[in-house]
Amino acid sequence: MRNEVCQLLRDALASLIRQGVLPASADIPIQLERARKAGYGDYASNLAMVLAKRAGLKPRDLAEQLCANFPASSLVVRSEVAGPGFINLFLAADAYQQLPVQIRTQGEAYGTSSDGAGQRVMVEFVSANPTGPLHVGHGRGAAYGDALARVLRAAGYDALSEYYINDAGRQMDILALSVWLRYLELCGETVSFPPAAYQGDYVFDIAATLHREDSEKYRSDATALLSSLPDDDDQALDTLISRARSVLGDPGFVRVHTLASETLVADIRADLTSFGVEYQTWYSERSLIDSGAVQRAIDDLKEGDFLYQDGDAWWFRSSNFGDEKDRVVLRANGNHTYFATDIAYHRDKVARGFDHVINIWGADHHGYIKRVKASLSALGIDQAALTVLLVQFAILYRGGEKVSMSTRSGDFVTLRELREDVGRDAARFFYALRKPDQHMDFDLDLAKSQSSDNPVYYVQYAHARICSVFRQLDEKGIQINLAEANHGLLIEPRESDLLHKLSRYPEIVESAARAYEPHQVAYYLRELANDFHTYYNAHPFIAAEPDLRLARLSLIDAVRQVLANALALLGVTAPERM
Repeated sequence: MRNEVCQLLRDALASLIRQGVLPASADIPIQLERARKAGYGDYASNLAMVLAKRAGLKPRDLAEQLCANFPASSLVVRSEVAGPGFINLFLAADAYQQLPVQIRTQGEAYGTSSDGAGQRVMVEFVSANPTGPLHVGHGRGAAYGDALARVLRAAGYDALSEYYINDAGRQMDILALSVWLRYLELCGETVSFPPAAYQGDYVFDIAATLHREDSEKYRSDATALLSSLPDDDDQALDTLISRARSVLGDPGFVRVHTLASETLVADIRADLTSFGVEYQTWYSERSLIDSGAVQRAIDDLKEGDFLYQDGDAWWFRSSNFGDEKDRVVLRANGNHTYFATDIAYHRDKVARGFDHVINIWGADHHGYIKRVKASLSALGIDQAALTVLLVQFAILYRGGEKVSMSTRSGDFVTLRELREDVGRDAARFFYALRKPDQHMDFDLDLAKSQSSDNPVYYVQYAHARICSVFRQLDEKGIQINLAEANHGLLIEPRESDLLHKLSRYPEIVESAARAYEPHQVAYYLRELANDFHTYYNAHPFIAAEPDLRLARLSLIDAVRQVLANALALLGVTAPERM
């Protein structure tokens, strides 16, 4: 509906251009928003105020001319000038009454558009180090990233979801060391396990697999291995990693490292699939190193004089681009930093032909944004090609008490546990109810409750309630043909409210896509469900006289379709029974 009104405004503009009132221009903006007050029409535009200077006219005078040149339309029945030059547009009453037919005809396609057609976008999200199972913090990023990709596709963007596997670097070495030490315990060695190593039960599970498959092939004297370690925990880990590499040799260390990485990546894939999240690509950090992409990026930065050597380490001049200080890309020992691989990775993203790349990171990565954008500039890439969206951690509450979380110690609630506790739908909807950069308290008890206070239950129950109405018709043997409905009978205020709410859905999808805010869809769902429940409780459907019954059934069938469409964008099911 909004697009049709925009086209009528374009037609009025074209008429004024032909008359010489306005100069021809390819970039005339059409700004249209819903009227905020009753009596001011259905839509309002500030177009005359934006173009008045070009036309050399006062905004109100230009607005009057636009209204005078507005084409005849069965959709817009009146236009008028208000205030300093706003144009208020009034739609015909039956413009809304025809919506059930449009929604029934379009079905799952209702709400989709070509707004982002021709734009390729990558959404990279979660991308957790495969050093342990996904926890509830990752779940929030997963729910947000997947919903954002779905919303972008609904708005016409060619949006691809990608998971960046951090399968190289120090954290993965620590994981391999942790697995090997637990493996030595299974071999009968006495191991004083380092407090800074990975402690979770999953480390034991991987070690048990290694022991089961390779017996005692990688056994070594743990006493000698763990003797004379530095007091500093991090230095002790680095010493142990070096000793593990020496004792195991490259083949042995690679075997442990690969088993740990592949086991946890497979576990992550399974968790995300069960959470309703599918990626088009899984991209390996290791592949960047093995292909030489990291070294090429470093060489190019050196050639451009964006790197300098200090203390045997190589530093990127990120402070030249607004970062608070310069950053190391090559350590004194010759190893790449995570930043070095990130530089190569983001260069590769753009090289793959994406018009825009979106990173969804945890809020603790805020300080990392400037250095990554700086590296793009140094490589001749426009910083605007990258948008970084931050997700705050989710804090769980059960029985009014905060649930403790510590990733390294292994004391945390996994995404799998959350899903099994409250269900996938509740978890995803609760995550979607907040802007990602806002603090979030997740009430586990509320998420499992079957009451109107539980937002996901409230919305899903609206869909199931409508399905129940149609089942009752079948049980009573009442035959209906929605195509014969007379929607002119829908004159009750609550019916008008529902029709107006249904008309807004395509605009909500486009707005959510442009702002990267899928929570707009969740808010809309709560409002639509509330309007439906209010209507359901106030008016009869099956007991109404036949013509009115058919019109009302057609209306709630349209509500059912839009509820299902919007829930699908959030990765939440639309149950027919509850």
